[in-house]
Order: sequence, then C-alpha cells, then structure tokens
Amino acid sequence: MKKKAPGGRRTAGRIQAVRPAPAALLAAALRAQSEGVFIAECKCGALGLKILFANDSFCAMTGYSAQALVNRAHGFLHLERVDIERLRHWLPKAQPGQPLVGEGYLRRADGSSTSAAWSFDPLCNARGRMTHIVASYRDQTEKRRLQEALVHAQRLDAVGRLAGGVAHDFNNLLSVINGYCEMLAAHVASNPQAMREVAEIHHAGRKAAALTQQLLAFSRRQPLNARVINLNDLVNANAGIVRRLVGEAGKLELELGENLANVKTDPAQFQQVLLNLVLNARDALRDRGRIVVTTENRELKTGLNRRQLDTPPGRYVAITVADNGTGMDAETQKHLFEPFFTTKPEGKGTGLGLALVYGVVQQSGGFISAQSALLVGSTFEILLPAVREAVEEPPAAVAPLPATRGTETVLLIEDDEVVRKMVAGILTADGYRVIAAESPGSARRELRELARPVQLLIANLATDGGKFGRKLAAAHRELRVLCTGRPEAVAAATWLPPGRLARLSKPYALSELLKAARKLLDA
Repeated sequence: MKKKAPGGRRTAGRIQAVRPAPAALLAAALRAQSEGVFIAECKCGALGLKILFANDSFCAMTGYSAQALVNRAHGFLHLERVDIERLRHWLPKAQPGQPLVGEGYLRRADGSSTSAAWSFDPLCNARGRMTHIVASYRDQTEKRRLQEALVHAQRLDAVGRLAGGVAHDFNNLLSVINGYCEMLAAHVASNPQAMREVAEIHHAGRKAAALTQQLLAFSRRQPLNARVINLNDLVNANAGIVRRLVGEAGKLELELGENLANVKTDPAQFQQVLLNLVLNARDALRDRGRIVVTTENRELKTGLNRRQLDTPPGRYVAITVADNGTGMDAETQKHLFEPFFTTKPEGKGTGLGLALVYGVVQQSGGFISAQSALLVGSTFEILLPAVREAVEEPPAAVAPLPATRGTETVLLIEDDEVVRKMVAGILTADGYRVIAAESPGSARRELRELARPVQLLIANLATDGGKFGRKLAAAHRELRVLCTGRPEAVAAATWLPPGRLARLSKPYALSELLKAARKLLDA
C-alpha cells in the first residue's frame, strides 16, 4: 500500500501536490509585483478612494505600512488636488480597457516627495458591473532625474554653440585691435607716453583674446595640442604653483596613485583645468580648510552603464579635487559649467573657469562630475580614457626667426573685411605682393589676370576653402598654405606634401603671422 505524502494527495495511484487556491495565488501575484498596487472601493469621496489592499512595493514607495494605508482614502498621498478631481470625473464613465493615467508627485511618510506615474483600471464582475478599482504606481524619480540631466546637457550644448559663434566673430575684432596696436607701436616708439597708452590697449586686447579662448574651449572649438602625458607628472610639475595659490587659506594634500596609466590631452590646457579647480576649492575654504588632489586608475565594467548618460565601460584615469569648504546648494550645481555663471562677488571672477574645465575634459574624450553639500564641501572628479602609448616628450622650442622681408606672391582669403584689410596691409608693408579676396569665388576672378605663380595661400580650408586650395596646389606646384581655420581642416589637407602646411589660430598677432609665413616659405 502506497503511503500518502505529506502535503499531497493520492489520485489513481499517483501523488499530486496540492495547488493553492486561485484567490491565494492572485494575492501572492499582487504582492510580488515590482510596481506599487492597491485595490480600492469604486466610490470616490472628497479625499479619494478607500484602500482595501496595498502590496509591498506600494508600501515601500510611500513609506507607509499596509496597516496605515488600508481603510484610508488614497488622496492624502497626492500632492496635487487636481489628481483627485480628474479621478472623480473619470469614475462615472470608466470602462474596462480604458484606464485613467497620469503622473505627478506623492507625499511619503517621512515628508519627502517622489515622482510617480499611475494607472487606474475598473474591476468588473461577471455581469460587467464595476466593483473595485485597481491602481498601479511606478516610481519615476530616477527617470525624472535623468530627464533633467539630459535637458541640462542639451542646454549646455546650445550655450556652447552660441558661445563658440560669438567667440569666433569676436576673435576677428580682437585680431584687428591687436594688429593695429602692433602697427601703431612702430609709429609712436619715440613718444614714451603714447607708447604706454598703446601698450595698455594691446594688453587689454590680449586679455580679451584669452577669454575668447576659454569660450572656445567650452564650446569645444578650441584646438587641442594633445599628446600622451601622465597626470601624476603634471600634478607634480605644478605642485609648487598650486601650493602658492592655496597659500595660507588651507592645507593642500596630494594622494597620487601608483602605476598610473597615461592619458592623451593638451598638457597646457589641462594645467588650466587643475589650476581652476584648485582655485575654486581655495575660495570655498573655511577654517581648517583642506584640499585633496587624488589620482587613480579606474575600470568601469560592462553592465554598469545601463542608462544613456552613464559613463561608458572602459579603462580610465581619475583625477579628483575635493575640499571641505562651504559647498554648493542644488540650484548652484545645476548651472556649474555654464559660461559667465559665478557666485563670486562682482569683479572677483569671470564665470569662465568651470566652462573651460568642462570644454577641455569633453574635448579630451573624458567625463566630469561634481558632488557638493552645503557646509560639507565639494568634489570634482574627472575621468580621462587611459591609453597604452608611452609618454610623449614635449616638442622642442622653435628658435626665433630672423627678421626678413619677403617678395613672394601671397593670396589672402578672409571673409572679414577689416581683418582682410589689416593683414593685407602688413604683408604688403613687409614686401610681399598680396592678392586679397573675400571668398574662394572672388579669389578665382582675381587669379585670372595673374601672370606669376602663387607661393603662399592664407585661408580657412573648411568647406569651399579646401576645394579651392586643392585646385590651386595643382596649378601652382610650389604652393605653401597657412590655414586660419580649425585643426580638422588641416588634417584633411592630405593633398599637400609634408612641410608645406601650417596653422595659425585666431586671434593671432601680426608678428606671429609674419613669422609663420616666412617659416613656410623658407622651408
């Protein structure tokens, strides 16, 4: 005789497990839902629906226990009264398959709020009569945070494009101001007072040019002279400067990781990144202030970047600047990297420091994040992709060229009339035969009557300029090109033999232009 197994029953000689009743199974399924669910009566009073059942996820979302929710109208959870009014209008005409959906904020038991999306569905009996309401809630706090971060990133990108366009046009004006200062200086050299005044104008112009470089860095239009470096070497090389910057305001500590991997960035611009972060930390220090600069290798494994804004997996080098200063509130942190945003008193800061930091890190293929709390301090962390190449030695300094006058034929293409007139004037004064044109089209018309070859082209090689330069190089075999555009245009000019192409970024000094032109022609 077969024995009856515990918890089972014998049927036709077989042992079967006792299955749970359908009601118990449905209740277990509701409790296991990852979304918050409650079941309520189908009558909606002034304070909402009377809750009859709430699953564990809904309790966790609101912070209330099931005992605190059952037999209570659900409206006390909603921050907006309009949510209950919409429910009351929907309820008389509710139909199966036509839920009431919405989103907003819920009030938690601890007084905080959480963002949620919800859906109310009618539950009907066999005769089609509504008997209950099933409500499901989904926590949207993380989704809303990511949406806000995405909007912030898009706003920064839009501001960057605007800043880059303004800086590009402003560079042309600064080229004229600084260029004519250099020309005027030669005429007033015998008048010390006039010379000092011209020097002040030129000094202000150079400072303005430095500001536009920061704007271009933020908008990622400032060219990087990138090479492989080690951040430990960069920090150690600048430790003396950094300590002097901090001075008596606080204590500076360096915690540099061992066997640090190399990165590829512009060392001069990344030096500015380090100095800006340390300066900001110094200005935020209080009594017993402390700034810690840390470097370490970091590896982000696959699977940790499930969201679009997460840092991609890979090998990185992290450099962190942390302080125990005054910290920042949430509103300030939203605008940290926007150009001209500053919390410093008027005249104490331009608001471009962190914009420069953001631009250089982005151009280097890296990521930057900031964490801060009032009266606790701030931490800025930069992640740069690690590279396996060895550290590159800095390029040797170029010896100053002797002052020589030229006689070659130069074709200048410059769309800004004032810059075109100034550059053509200084080249002509230096002995060159200059053909100045506004565009490649007008340059073609000027060249039709030219009987002699062109030795030097000064132009922006982007778009039509590159096509024109290629055709000109085919017709004039000894052509050299001085590009005034972005580095990408130079990289694309593979139609020129090595040594016949150089780049000069705006705003440039006229002395730099003359030296660059002479160096190309003498190569």
